[in-house]
Amino acid sequence: MPLPANLSDAAPKGDELRGILERMVSAMRPGDMLPSERVLAEHFGIARMTVRQQLHRLATDGLVVRRPRGGTYVAEPPIAHVDFLKSYSTFVRDSGHTPGAVVLSAEVEAASERLAARLEIEPGAPAFRLVRMRTADGIPMAIERTYLSVERFPGIEDVDWNDRSLHQDLRDRWGTQIRHSKAYIWAVLPDADDAKLLHISPAQPCFSIEATPRDALGRVIEGGRSVYRGDRYNVETYVGPPP
Repeated sequence: MPLPANLSDAAPKGDELRGILERMVSAMRPGDMLPSERVLAEHFGIARMTVRQQLHRLATDGLVVRRPRGGTYVAEPPIAHVDFLKSYSTFVRDSGHTPGAVVLSAEVEAASERLAARLEIEPGAPAFRLVRMRTADGIPMAIERTYLSVERFPGIEDVDWNDRSLHQDLRDRWGTQIRHSKAYIWAVLPDADDAKLLHISPAQPCFSIEATPRDALGRVIEGGRSVYRGDRYNVETYVGPPP
């Protein structure tokens, strides 16, 4: 989309520039590069600070991604998570992307009192701790930390969990399927390790999701907490009168 020759006097220059940039972004593809601050400032005869402020607002709204010394690019649309009974692999695939999983650690440990209460098992019972980086089309999306009872799922520690769906294997191998789940979601900043793995700045807001799915008998299936990139993931919900 070509830039207009100049800004009009019908609105403040910053507001008009934002409208131009929004229309430009809507006509471009994800990953396309926008003109630089210098080019925009010189083209419209305005201060670079004005341009920087509007590009920052676009980034805050999730329309663009700004890379230090690398330019400004049209952002990929976020993946919406609507149904928490669906596994990560399922909702990513339903969104038209290819899910992936990279194991960061997998080990058996004795359940602490807190973890035992979460999984509703005895303190000291063996618990399998699985930490994976979840991807969509190869792009890091989340760090997923999951705990499961080894006694309930014997042999779970022997499975190669790279690029596998945990929920599908729980259903196929152990006959366990999620019937309902409670999830807590809050905004966090990633720690340095998670930020590095997710290829984001430690200042990039993320979603922290702590879910406790249960089976048809009400038994806890897993206990976990995951950190999702706030720029590539959102939670979609519907509000209305009860049926």
